Amino acid sequence: MIRAWMVMVLGVLAACAPLKRYEFARVCMGVEARVTLYAGSPAAAELAAAEAFGELARLDAMMSDYRPSSQVSAMGREAGGAWAPIAPELESVLRLAGEVSSASGGAFDVTAGPMTHAWRETRRTGRLPTPEELERLRGLVDWRGVEVALGRARLARAGMRVDLGGIAKGYAAQRAVDRLRARGVPRCLVALAGDIVAGGEPPGRPGWHVEVRGRDGPVGVLLLARQAASTSGDTEQFVEIDGVRYAHLVDPRTGLGSSRRVSATVIAPRGELADALATAACLLTPDEAGVMLARFPGTACVLVEGEPGASPAARYLGATKAMRWHTGGPVR
Repeated sequence: MIRAWMVMVLGVLAACAPLKRYEFARVCMGVEARVTLYAGSPAAAELAAAEAFGELARLDAMMSDYRPSSQVSAMGREAGGAWAPIAPELESVLRLAGEVSSASGGAFDVTAGPMTHAWRETRRTGRLPTPEELERLRGLVDWRGVEVALGRARLARAGMRVDLGGIAKGYAAQRAVDRLRARGVPRCLVALAGDIVAGGEPPGRPGWHVEVRGRDGPVGVLLLARQAASTSGDTEQFVEIDGVRYAHLVDPRTGLGSSRRVSATVIAPRGELADALATAACLLTPDEAGVMLARFPGTACVLVEGEPGASPAARYLGATKAMRWHTGGPVR
């Protein structure tokens, strides 16, 4: 009884301790993952961060197409045949992927796995796929060929493969923040490269300041609280072949990396939605992207276009009232 009482008192004291900022970094899902949080002690912060990183690793093991043991890889091996068992997390991601695919007219498509695998080889060798190869790949890509039932999924045709590169990082960052909130650490932020999810505001501040960068440097700052932001585009990973610059982002409608000079930063209520919409927005015209965003309440986009050296032209799409953004001066 005395020991239980002491534990309770220590817990109360820890909860009342002044909050301090702690930052942690680790490579997860192929990128640097950063966890920033406010906690009452270094020990509490380390335990919370370890749980967040553990969640990222668990989801990576489930959703990575690089891992033969993942559930995503199992779906590919069974393509055109048996159902593959999937966890509730993967089921949730596949269902949302279908919604974004429908809203984007197929610009977002997680069955683009055969294309992304071929494009990795293109980036390595500098050789574009032949028209015959592209035609074969296009025959294996169709988001409507993903069947999802309770606890299982199936791909309609043999040779189809799922690649969750445009949604999994946002989902993982969101789940890590959800885990931190559940363990009593609500003031937190998790970032996986361009996918960022913010929990509650830092103490004494209205939100988290997140810099958005274009090809030639910063283009503005977002203020986030209980929101997610995801940036996609050609700013970092690209390859130049025969004088044409192709982004790492593959357009599932063509089988080639996008050649548009554009980046999209999407703000959404959850990380997986921000991630998927940002991927699609880079492959759509601004008008098409605006129509897509209108299907998802609370989403907005900063679309930046322009050639290198020219002043970037930013367009604001969607529910812009959900977005606190500035290019200089105080954040509104």
